[in-house]
Amino acid sequence: MDCNELELIGLKIMTTKELLIQEISSMSEIELIQTLNIIRSIKQKESKLPHRPGSGKSILRHVGKWVGDDLKECLEIVQSSRGIAEF
Repeated sequence: MDCNELELIGLKIMTTKELLIQEISSMSEIELIQTLNIIRSIKQKESKLPHRPGSGKSILRHVGKWVGDDLKECLEIVQSSRGIAEF
């Protein structure tokens, strides 16, 4: 049976939107906030372009050769100051 046939015999078929509204009507405020955050996260992921890691070529066009004798020291500073990335 399809949805139209079920409706003809008196069974109401709820849309996904109606089911969501029914479910959220009994949720606490904290659950609603969590649900809203999830929905916004899903929508944000859909709107982003696919991530393409940079090659570094664009920035290299603007730099010259390294001048100085502190390259190793600079790299050590960078490596020791790294943190965990948050997205």
